[in-house]
Amino acid sequence: MVKELENLEAKMNWHWRDTMRTVRFLSFDGRCALLVPVWLFYLRWSTIIISFIIFYVFRFFENKGLRFPSALRAFRSWMVGRKRSGLLGVQKHRFIDYG
Repeated sequence: MVKELENLEAKMNWHWRDTMRTVRFLSFDGRCALLVPVWLFYLRWSTIIISFIIFYVFRFFENKGLRFPSALRAFRSWMVGRKRSGLLGVQKHRFIDYG
């Protein structure tokens, strides 16, 4: 009886299981689907080529194990370098010993 109640409770919560998964569009990241309306309004070879390049950039990031926002953060940290101070030198507080 207890086992059946646990199974019933698990079945009721199945819809939450996939809420954090990446949205997919033709096996690509769902953000690529934003290019489809561009195709509809401006159908040129240049648009198609640029969008396929973007599709495969997304695929490259996924093969490396990064989602697109993670890849942007990695690129930003690579561009800035190792030493990144959050505040300017003037704004940093110095420690004062009053004792």
